Amino acid sequence: QVQLVESGGGFVQAGGSLRLSCAASGGTSSTYTLGWFRQAPGKERDFVSAISSSGRNTLYADSVKGRFTISRDNAKNTVYLQMNSLKPEDTAVYYCTASSTWFLATLVEEYGVEYWGEGTLVTVSS
Repeated sequence: QVQLVESGGGFVQAGGSLRLSCAASGGTSSTYTLGWFRQAPGKERDFVSAISSSGRNTLYADSVKGRFTISRDNAKNTVYLQMNSLKPEDTAVYYCTASSTWFLATLVEEYGVEYWGEGTLVTVSS
């Protein structure tokens, strides 16, 4: 069992930056691929980014490439999402995710995720 707790959400103006953090605990969380999904109001939950257990492999949705950067600190069992050049369309609840393999994460679908955090709200004003 892996527990995921997000932090760092908030309110920011368009063009600004935020950094989300997610602390993972339980089981062998350091061996999991960690990542982020988001759900905008009235929309389905979508893949944002993922990082392999070693940190050597990363994956991004086209909508955030070049603006968001995912990283992890295995000593702290924490994954980060640095979000720059934020746009109003980035407004969403951001969920931290854990998948037991990199392959599952590359499916970029909810069924590839085994554990979910409770989410943190990011609001970007125009």
